Amino acid sequence: MNDTSLAASGESGALPGGAGPVLTTAQDTRRRLTAIFGGSIGNLIEWYDWYVYSTFSLYFARAFFPAGDQTAQLLNTAAVFAAGFLIRPIGSWLLGRYADRFGRKASLQFSIMLMCAGSLIIAVTPTYATIGNWAAFWLVFARILQGFSLGGEYGTSATYLSEVATPGRRGFYSSFQYVTLISGQLIATAILAVLQFLLLTPHQLEEWGWRVPFVIGALGAICGLYLRRNLVETEAFLKSKSKSREAGGVGFMMKHPREVLIVAGMTIGGTVAFYTYTAYMQQFLVNTVGLTKSQSTLISASTLFVLVLLQPVLGALSDRIGRRPILITFGVLGTFGNVPLLMQISKTHDPVAAALLILLALVVISGYTALGAIVKAELFPAEIRSIGVGLPSAIAISIFGGTVGYVALWFKQIGHEPWFYWYVSGCVAISLVVFLSMRESSRTSRI
Repeated sequence: MNDTSLAASGESGALPGGAGPVLTTAQDTRRRLTAIFGGSIGNLIEWYDWYVYSTFSLYFARAFFPAGDQTAQLLNTAAVFAAGFLIRPIGSWLLGRYADRFGRKASLQFSIMLMCAGSLIIAVTPTYATIGNWAAFWLVFARILQGFSLGGEYGTSATYLSEVATPGRRGFYSSFQYVTLISGQLIATAILAVLQFLLLTPHQLEEWGWRVPFVIGALGAICGLYLRRNLVETEAFLKSKSKSREAGGVGFMMKHPREVLIVAGMTIGGTVAFYTYTAYMQQFLVNTVGLTKSQSTLISASTLFVLVLLQPVLGALSDRIGRRPILITFGVLGTFGNVPLLMQISKTHDPVAAALLILLALVVISGYTALGAIVKAELFPAEIRSIGVGLPSAIAISIFGGTVGYVALWFKQIGHEPWFYWYVSGCVAISLVVFLSMRESSRTSRI
């Protein structure tokens, strides 16, 4: 094995064509685990930086926008959250193209630098009381940088983890994309809990304490950049370099229309359900259910922790029984169970009951989150895999995932909040149609 590549095709550990020494199975496994760890840690830091925004929005909303009622201020922060998503397709296209032409490693390094810059800008931007509307401008600019970064991160990290995994265990290894994604959100929530309960008063947290996690994110991104400099490149990319010109634009969508529609369709329901019960749920518990901010934080942290544990379990299960049965289970339960579940959460005032109901939803959603990366990666050839996974996903996430909070708060503001529950169910139903019509990707995998 040389220093710049990792074989992704042979159980023996030898590079195709005899390039490099033959490794034992144990050595090959260690190299793969090291690559997955390095890629995953960087992914965790990026997602932490992204989720800090929604986790702390209850505290910094008034810092960037004019005074008003809480729902109006949260609506403004939700709009900025959505703006970060709208740029993600451009990031997926450009960074996905870059990853397919110049390597997964190079693209992952560039994306984490952009995320670092966005977190640093939010951390140091003065408040609305100091610089007026410029505060909102810099907030939007920072989120656009982060959205661009995350657009490239999603497809490239999914591709990287899928390509370095061993055959027969790709579902398990690729599930670590959402392990790190959720862990990033969990760490953001844990930092909020520490600040809330141990270090700062509510007044201090609203005045300046909300800046602390963004500083942590910027420093963490620098560490992530160092880790990504030591990643090995995948053999699948090295073998496909001569064919990568197909990734030079969005023409691959016309050459692979079925695969593109599958990726977009399965992402619609999965992303809406995921963001409803994770990123938006913290606001929902405070603004609708009537729980305190501290109770909301504890519920979010505990349920996200369980969600992390579920990912490799369902990923490994998909290696045994296939991806499609698990996806269909998510689609059926999400379509028909979401409305009564959200109705019940909205009516409860017991934090324990609310946590159990949310946990029930997250168990179902794991049927998508644990499998999303590998199913999408299995659809495309290596020369367009990063952009193929990333761009259709980013378009769906931008339109549906990034607007979850805004849509929910808008329905609440006009007095028809239950309509949002039906909206979530309708999105999952779209994905269910895709799951029922698609082939079993583990049997037709192009990895």
